[in-house]
Amino acid sequence: MALRLGTRGSALARAQATDVARRLEATGHIVTTEIITTIGDQVTDRSFAEVGAYGVFVREIESALMDGRIDLAVHSYKDLPSQGPESLVVAAVPERLDPADVLIARRDALESGRVIPVRAGARIGTASARRRALIHELSPDVTVEMLRGNVPTRLRALVSGQFDAIILAAAGLARLERAGEATDALSQPELVRARLDPHTFVPAPAQGAIAVQVRRDDGPTRAAVAAIDDPSTGAAIAAERAVMARAGAGCTVPLGAWCDVAANGQLTLTAILGSDDGRMSRATVSGTDPERLADAIWHRLGQGRPA
Repeated sequence: MALRLGTRGSALARAQATDVARRLEATGHIVTTEIITTIGDQVTDRSFAEVGAYGVFVREIESALMDGRIDLAVHSYKDLPSQGPESLVVAAVPERLDPADVLIARRDALESGRVIPVRAGARIGTASARRRALIHELSPDVTVEMLRGNVPTRLRALVSGQFDAIILAAAGLARLERAGEATDALSQPELVRARLDPHTFVPAPAQGAIAVQVRRDDGPTRAAVAAIDDPSTGAAIAAERAVMARAGAGCTVPLGAWCDVAANGQLTLTAILGSDDGRMSRATVSGTDPERLADAIWHRLGQGRPA
């Protein structure tokens, strides 16, 4: 079966799309890739809150899918809003890589013994509301400054000395390195990386996961991509995104949710939610039903939020 795949043009997006294409080709399909530019790619000098509503990296790709210009779309799952177009569905979620965040820091800015291992006064670059809130909570004596752009762009800003550290998704780094991208910047001797414990520095919902989106009424394509779906990853993502749906969360909301799946299928869901005054609520619950877990954790987070 011939399949037209749509994706963003960033190095990370292309790496993710290549991975999905290879998996589909291994099951006997012929895949061609179309690069689609989104508003999030076009506007890189403003924060996500200034650019517009959640979904800045997916809207144009979803339009191409609904119009029939492509047969499937490959997204970083964390970029998808909690509510998408009714005519589209995520038909496959391959197994995800490490969901944690990684600190990439200049060696002279490091200081051991701290949750975020950089010295007081260090400048950390990020555009994420969640990462900003967690940094302020865990290391209130550092400075957080806005940094947009794809991963190579952010790494260049760090190497050039504009920042002392940046925070990236571990899975994104792994995919880029696997594809041979951004390796020059990452190999700079003055840079050091440190994985941030997801129990404490809670990731974004669905971080590290790929969403394969198709038209709801396209039975043949749904059947084709179902072959690369990982049910265990799907259960974890369902719990994390159920929390996001209850929060009505987008790029501007300081929300984190991470679900760990045990070998017996038990789910442990941890979430954080920031408030307007800078305070942070945290909760952890365990069970087997993603929706019930999201209800329970939202109740606990809601109790911890100021009126």
